Amino acid sequence: MKLFLKPGACSLSPHIALEEAGLSYETENVDLATKKTASGGNFLEVNPKGYVPALLLDSGELLTEGPAIVQYIADQAPARNLAPANGTLARYQLQSWLNFIATEIHKSCTAFFHPLSKDDWKTAARANLDRRLGMLNDHLAEKPYLLGNDFSVADGYLFTTLSWMKYIGIDLATLPSLAAFQARVAARPAVQKVLKDEGLA
Repeated sequence: MKLFLKPGACSLSPHIALEEAGLSYETENVDLATKKTASGGNFLEVNPKGYVPALLLDSGELLTEGPAIVQYIADQAPARNLAPANGTLARYQLQSWLNFIATEIHKSCTAFFHPLSKDDWKTAARANLDRRLGMLNDHLAEKPYLLGNDFSVADGYLFTTLSWMKYIGIDLATLPSLAAFQARVAARPAVQKVLKDEGLA
């Protein structure tokens, strides 16, 4: 498998999932501005959507969209317990968290990185982030990870989005449960390796 990524972007989440799963994989960086891959290829020929992450399977098929990719990865290594079994209520709870992070946290961050964003968009996004992060802080005050005691691919995704908060001006120190969660995930050996591989640590 090959994961196309941009260091520090949302592709960090499936990169963490691949390392946690112990699967064999390779990565290739993408310049999203020029749509060129590190090897000089045209990324649009790989993924016409033009953004990361994109996971090229050994079969030659392409899988896109982070929440789908991380569940696929988890299902390739069920013994690692990165996602509950398909068909269980716990699996739907995982999907609920993945969708929440994608639509409420990840998308709200877009306002702060999009070159055409206006102040009113940023103000609305910041208000939404404050509400949603407060709820997450309360949730994680009672358990170490989103689903309870076990790390899941949803935690890798949340970790990824929380890593952007310093660029937005949100201090996680004001959200102690989230800050503790972020430190807990950052201390995982697989996460440490991925951060080093992406030049983030």
